[in-house]
Amino acid sequence: MGALAGLVAPCCTTIMPAFIREAPATLRLALPIIAGQVSQMLMGVTDSVMIGRVGRVPLAASAFANSLFGVVFIVGLGLLLPVSVLVARAHGARQPQECAQYLRHGLVLALGIGLTELAAVAVLSTQMHRFGQPPEVVAAVNPFFLLIGASLLPVYLFQALKQFSEALGRAWAPMAILLGAVVLNAFLNWVLIYGHLGAPALGLTGAGLATLVARSAAAAGLWCWLHARAEMREDWPEKWIASLSRRRLREMLGIGVPASVQLLFETGTFLAAALMMGWMGTVSLAAHQIALSCVSFTFMFPLGLATAVSMRVSRAVGEGRHEVLRPIGFGGLGMGMCIMGLFAGVFMLAGRWIAAGFTPETEVAALAAQLLFVAGIFQIFDGGQVIGAAALRGLSDVRVPTVLTFVAYWLVSLPGGYALAFPLGWGPLGIWGGLAAGLACAAALLGLRFARQTRPGIMSTIS
Repeated sequence: MGALAGLVAPCCTTIMPAFIREAPATLRLALPIIAGQVSQMLMGVTDSVMIGRVGRVPLAASAFANSLFGVVFIVGLGLLLPVSVLVARAHGARQPQECAQYLRHGLVLALGIGLTELAAVAVLSTQMHRFGQPPEVVAAVNPFFLLIGASLLPVYLFQALKQFSEALGRAWAPMAILLGAVVLNAFLNWVLIYGHLGAPALGLTGAGLATLVARSAAAAGLWCWLHARAEMREDWPEKWIASLSRRRLREMLGIGVPASVQLLFETGTFLAAALMMGWMGTVSLAAHQIALSCVSFTFMFPLGLATAVSMRVSRAVGEGRHEVLRPIGFGGLGMGMCIMGLFAGVFMLAGRWIAAGFTPETEVAALAAQLLFVAGIFQIFDGGQVIGAAALRGLSDVRVPTVLTFVAYWLVSLPGGYALAFPLGWGPLGIWGGLAAGLACAAALLGLRFARQTRPGIMSTIS
């Protein structure tokens, strides 16, 4: 703790004026990204609310399916994160054709990853009985899981296009398109889950079909917008059918593979938490899904801010402006922690009313409210860790942070949550207590790493 204070305290006294100068630029870039991330998460929240009205078994099945889907999705998302980092760096260095080539290579990666993971989802769907979930949940989950698995391909194509657009400072269009996809998804949910407008009432399967259609529409819409914009022409690939560069692919995978592993460590921890909840019954799993939907929603705010911080750090490296790295990184960290502090208060004070809005089943809502109180405790840590990791990714520092996240999530969070839940008898609250401990550890370790990597003595080595 003393070492962390020794590193952070001096920089706080020297970067404050620079932080004030850099904060507006970070916020201008972050606001549409946050709005887009919130729009994307609203799709999942909408599904949870509308599925919850059908019953506890469909809600628990959606929790199980989304937990497995989240692990698969996060692997691909991590592999695509270099698109934003490298396009932003090339844009800062005024290399528009490099921007175009990173987009082209990113879309090829998105296509390959999507097809590979779609096959993996198909195989995984035959093994649902091996996860120790309630039989009624296993019986209901497969059609929904296969449909959201099929949405991986359009999701990844959209992500590559979105990161390209945002790295060039064009973040409002992806946000608007995502918001339109949320509206489309909600409408299709209403039609297909409940059987309105003459459609059959498909329940959970209808929610999966709605998600697939909405995500496909979003990918097609963003492609059309980017292709039509004259101001994007300089950075748009001239030829799509051409040989790929091994150097660029190695560069992208050199950042993407460790970033993917980092995200996998965190998401795998939440998957393990969902599985342990399933061991305790349908009520625990359904309550976990409600609380997880809420914290996933609030997480979109620091995640959007983290994306902006990563791109601004990477662009500053491309421009050779090393003196602004700390103001951008620590400024984003401070803003993120303030935002998450507000959400912490909401969860602690209004958790009971929030949970009741998801389900009429009082037993599920009561447990979800307790989990939301614990979630309030780790909100600030959750914001800190995602912004810290993103700032380091902007420096292309991904290997050591991967080790740090392993320590936080797999050596602190999972063993701690299991011990609290089962040997010590805390049940579901113990699992979420372990999550809080892991996120706090990750936030501290990653913040310390960024402070060390941006010391004046070594900033000149960053390129």
